[in-house]
Amino acid sequence: MPLKYNGRIIPLAKQLRSNQTPQERKLWYDYLSKYPIRFQRQKVIDCYIADFYCYKAKLVIELDGSQHFTGKGEEGDKIRTSVLGQFGLKVIRFSNNDVINNFDGVCEAIDFEVQTRLKELE
Repeated sequence: MPLKYNGRIIPLAKQLRSNQTPQERKLWYDYLSKYPIRFQRQKVIDCYIADFYCYKAKLVIELDGSQHFTGKGEEGDKIRTSVLGQFGLKVIRFSNNDVINNFDGVCEAIDFEVQTRLKELE
């Protein structure tokens, strides 16, 4: 299924790109911006804005702050993952603490997922 997007939230996505969280900034500038397969930041997909998106691997990376670990946040994430999955996308999540305390492990996990997805999609 081709990606669709809500054009009304593109200005918000642009604003979020300019005002990344420290963890998003670190992951982007210290890893994803240099990754050999292209990632996009704050990509609008359907009615959501994915933190990071890799078209080639059909992969969404989400960095979760504390609001995601509440009942309401977890339910919203479940719905979001389901909607994105309808487009054939896989969503992987890392907490902001993971990025701060285990940056190398996060990068290794991302690379593993990208390589796995590329093989699955061949």
